[in-house]
Amino acid sequence: MYYILIIAIMIASFIVQEMVEAKIKKYSKIPTANGMSGAEVARRMLEVNGIKNVTVRQTSGFLTDHYDPTSKTVNLSPAIYEGRSVAAAAVAAHECGHVLQHATAYGPLKLRTALVPMLNVSNKFMSWILIIGILCIQWSTAPLWVGIALFGLTTLFSLVTLPVEMNATNRAIAWLSNTDIVTPQTLPMAQDALKWAGRTYIVAALSSLGTLFYYILIALSAGRRD
Repeated sequence: MYYILIIAIMIASFIVQEMVEAKIKKYSKIPTANGMSGAEVARRMLEVNGIKNVTVRQTSGFLTDHYDPTSKTVNLSPAIYEGRSVAAAAVAAHECGHVLQHATAYGPLKLRTALVPMLNVSNKFMSWILIIGILCIQWSTAPLWVGIALFGLTTLFSLVTLPVEMNATNRAIAWLSNTDIVTPQTLPMAQDALKWAGRTYIVAALSSLGTLFYYILIALSAGRRD
């Protein structure tokens, strides 16, 4: 059943990723109502909300857009930074949604940020400890349980990310709906693009949960044999 679940999640992940790229490409052909680029949309959203200490800059890649709270930068990929489309406006506003979360001390974002240092340390050792735990399972399940605890941090991070991303999308759409950047006809397009992007985080969280339960079942089965 586990392998069936993992295969199903892999298929879902592939479908969602393909849909995200298709939606972004589709709505990249729909111009913003006022001709603003993604970079201009981001700067305007920050300015309107009184955010003066965050820089909007261009980064390389495709769909690599993100907000970095440590450097206080909104990093937009070339297609979003330069694009004058509904897709560019939606993604840029979403990333600025994270800036507003930071500025208002949004709870889930604070928790996710607090988890990052622990997650970085965990990721250095987690894979090795899990391997050692599997190899030594006939003698002791203790190493495997340590690995499971470390993997649990990854799962927790994935789960906390869900409300963070959904809230950023809600902030973006709420702000866009009160501007001249999109029209009543193109606003649903922005919502659609961000909705599919959000589903990538749902699939990632499900995948992490499934893997966590798999390791727990292995440890419990070995414990019963002992």
